[in-house]
Amino acid sequence: MAHLIGAIGSSHAPSISFAFDAGHHDKPEWKPFFEAYKPVYDWLEEKAVTTMIVIYNDHLNQFQFDSYPTFAMGIAKLMNVADEGIGARDFACIPGAPDFGWNLAKALIADEFDLTICQEMELDHGVMSVIPLLMPQTWPIRIIPIHVNVLREPLPTPMRCWKLGQSIGRFIKNANSDERVVIASTGGLSHQIHGDNFGFVNPEWDNRFMDLIMHEPEILAQAKHDDYIYRGGLESVEMMLWLTMRGALSETAEAFKEIQRFYWAPMLTGYGLLALEAQNQTNNNF
Repeated sequence: MAHLIGAIGSSHAPSISFAFDAGHHDKPEWKPFFEAYKPVYDWLEEKAVTTMIVIYNDHLNQFQFDSYPTFAMGIAKLMNVADEGIGARDFACIPGAPDFGWNLAKALIADEFDLTICQEMELDHGVMSVIPLLMPQTWPIRIIPIHVNVLREPLPTPMRCWKLGQSIGRFIKNANSDERVVIASTGGLSHQIHGDNFGFVNPEWDNRFMDLIMHEPEILAQAKHDDYIYRGGLESVEMMLWLTMRGALSETAEAFKEIQRFYWAPMLTGYGLLALEAQNQTNNNF
């Protein structure tokens, strides 16, 4: 039977990729950030995770605005690293989990989530600024990427993201598989990178958001896009993607243990990290 090990929420940003590749791990503005991921890296290794479902938004690298899906899943055996304008990063192709992914896709579609299925996929910083911090670059954990539109109207609601997570959780707890799964959502936290409020970051809201995602996620699921934008800036609507990982956890576990919680806002983005281990799991397999 499949087993949900836990859930991760993490910011994503091109700056993370640049700092990682440039070896800025010991620079004062980056050292606390990179060090915060080490306990999560160790936890994933200790728990022998085999598959990571990554909820993210594509930044016009896999998709363009003339054809930009609400939900899309990659089920390729191997996925390329996207060239985001300065050449693709020097990583091996990312291994997918096509068999488990196909079964997940069929379950989500049966649950009325109409996915675009991608048998080829290029992964941008929505995925690739995060996973190098969570595992060796030999990629021992296979990736199932699920893109969610947070860029172009009409956007799915926060509640829709929560329900997507619940549907993923139901699939995992019923799957006839020995996969050891973590679901990771990337995006946010507060930031605005254009307009009059360029550079806006709201640490008070970011920390309140992390409190709520842990203990009262339904409040965030019932919020509107404008609630996120008002508190966190225009681009912070990405934060609703964290509801997907939390929805999956709520569907499969009666409780969780906090593995890591971290917040850092030295520049143009509130960087957040949360890792929660599932406890007292419910499973419908016999």
